[in-house]
Amino acid sequence: MTKRVVIIGAGLGGLSAACHLAGSGHEVTVIEAASIPGGRAGSLASEGFRFDTGPSVLTMPHLIDRCFEAAGVDGSALLKLRPVDPMYRACYADGSELRVRHGREAMTQEIASVCGAREAAAFGRFCDWLSTLYRIEMPTFIERNFDSPLDLAHPIAPALELVRLGGFRRLAKVVSSYFDDERLRRIFTFQAMYAGLAPYEALAIYAVITYMDSVNGVFIPEGGMHALPVALAEAAEQAGATFRYDTRADRILLAEGTSGRVTGVRLADGEVVEAEVVVANPDLPVAYRSLLPGTPMPLMARRGDYSPSAIVWHVGVRGDLPPGTEHHNIHFGQDWDGAFRAILKDGIRMPDPSLLVSVPSLHEPTMAPAGSHAIYVLEPTPNLDGKVDWIAERPRLREGLLGHLDRLGYPTDIVTEQLLDPLDWEAQGMERGTPFALSHKFRQTGPFRPGNLEKRAPGLVFTGSSTLPGVGVPMVLVSGMLAAQRVEAMGTA
Repeated sequence: MTKRVVIIGAGLGGLSAACHLAGSGHEVTVIEAASIPGGRAGSLASEGFRFDTGPSVLTMPHLIDRCFEAAGVDGSALLKLRPVDPMYRACYADGSELRVRHGREAMTQEIASVCGAREAAAFGRFCDWLSTLYRIEMPTFIERNFDSPLDLAHPIAPALELVRLGGFRRLAKVVSSYFDDERLRRIFTFQAMYAGLAPYEALAIYAVITYMDSVNGVFIPEGGMHALPVALAEAAEQAGATFRYDTRADRILLAEGTSGRVTGVRLADGEVVEAEVVVANPDLPVAYRSLLPGTPMPLMARRGDYSPSAIVWHVGVRGDLPPGTEHHNIHFGQDWDGAFRAILKDGIRMPDPSLLVSVPSLHEPTMAPAGSHAIYVLEPTPNLDGKVDWIAERPRLREGLLGHLDRLGYPTDIVTEQLLDPLDWEAQGMERGTPFALSHKFRQTGPFRPGNLEKRAPGLVFTGSSTLPGVGVPMVLVSGMLAAQRVEAMGTA
């Protein structure tokens, strides 16, 4: 039966939910405080430059296609993707470089050239393991709503297969069992950072993230990353959803004040939008605090371990790139394990930081004027639970990053810039000042993660990275689908 649904937030989770729900015939209204869709996947224009302010890496395009199909639209007319090849240029402290190539055969040749035939042969076995891990994990443990930890045992066969595959061993140890070359160990385990974990503490099941980019491939949308939320919003509108931009939600209304069935959403100007279902896309703990005052948030959201944060510097520069620059460039520091200990255990900045330097204008010239480039620099840092005084640290951040860019050979004739630290992320509505939400320690994953249903408020569903299944563009797109499944399963008011 058709339901009146209000979705708070046009982030990727909310947009995914909108595509699925509008496509199923529900009456969907999306409330968005900003003037554009995207949430964290936003856009910034300045001095002729255009920056994607959110994720810079896009994987698993079939999940995007699923949203378009749910909305009943031709996605190819709304969004054009092309593979990034190389997917990454990995630069090491010893001066060597390794390019992560698109396609198994090309990557095997790259490894053979840089690391030797033995490591290249190991890559084939590693890919087979990753592919099996993904095939078991994705449908059974990721693309699934959980109501209880007991759900992990049903069906039992996939869980047993994960144990057999070594999925509950430590990621670093499993990867080291395939590769002797430290450079390969780093490039195939750094993805643990996306889950808020060090490779030596992450479970091997999180190698599914490695599969998503290193095997399945990295892509870029024509027009830049922000083209993705724009296309999803257009798909949802074509399916019948209504978008209200520059409109801020003030409170989710419940029949009994702090509990009871959802009745609608009160906007900042006092208007009430009635609804039988509300899908909340803001960061889950922030949603409870700002939109559900008096309704206790889940214990895990209050006391859980949050992922590291990041300093992100969007900088528009004049000048030529250093030879060999690719779309995504990872510059590894020397002390790998020590860097993780610094931000995860000691709560301080990495003494010798590893940096991601992306140059989207390399493949999307419209993002920068002629003779210039839009550059995205990311340094992982502690979140606001760490020991860094970000107010005192901020004046040093820019000069430090500028020094790194100069040392690495990137142009430093700056035309425009924006620098974000954990305090800025917090101001944007991200708990503990991290855009990466709750970490994926095992006790914060699957059924142990804050659920996407609030049982004290029938009709309230959550989507986004702090609920099921977790962090990253693919996971958040899945979270929107899972939220839609929850709505479809609800009885009528």
